[in-house]
Amino acid sequence: MTEALYLTDSYLRCFKARVVAVHEELGALVLDQSAFYPGGGGQPGDVGVLRVNDQVLPVTQVKRGHIHVVDGTLPPEGAEVLGELDWDRRYQLMRTHSAMHVLCGVVWRDYGASVTGGNMQPLRGRMDFEFERMEKELVAEIEAAINVEVDAERDIRINTLPREDAFQIPDLVRTKINLLPEGIPEVRTVEIVGLDLQADGGTHVANTREIGPLRIAEYRSKGRINKRITLQL
Repeated sequence: MTEALYLTDSYLRCFKARVVAVHEELGALVLDQSAFYPGGGGQPGDVGVLRVNDQVLPVTQVKRGHIHVVDGTLPPEGAEVLGELDWDRRYQLMRTHSAMHVLCGVVWRDYGASVTGGNMQPLRGRMDFEFERMEKELVAEIEAAINVEVDAERDIRINTLPREDAFQIPDLVRTKINLLPEGIPEVRTVEIVGLDLQADGGTHVANTREIGPLRIAEYRSKGRINKRITLQL
């Protein structure tokens, strides 16, 4: 099993690891530990490189199970590697993911609307909410409110709780459908202090001031009670 270093340190951009499995048919490696986020919860997976002696292997995809798909000749099991993230891209995704939590926290606090879906790319993300109506005035209110929260410089904290403790927290899961797997012993939470607390497995910045100004670039109806908001950083 790969130790997921990003779960405790989103800012780790380089790491040393050892190859524990080689998948020739996939052109992929499994490492004993990794800072590469494999994707999930609407956040894309990381890319970057693995360095093995003088060889540089671009990491083009990280599949579920922390399977690192690379370009180039695969090193043998047991080889030591140095992993380096495409940090600019990762940091943009961290800012975007935290921005989506700000949006979710404001919409939940002010309007009580659940999330029905979401996705993101670097510096742009969309989230669907259970709104019956979505008008220009409402969108302007939401845009003003989320920028107030960003400017408030709220700390963002990561914690891991026993499952039974986590599910004592009201509204921990904001999605309409509970996406947490059955039987997991611990739940990772992301808290924007004073605004939002959710179960989440992705990477985030440490303070909302890192997000920067937010603009609602688009809003539209996706159904009778399903409205989409797209943020641009």
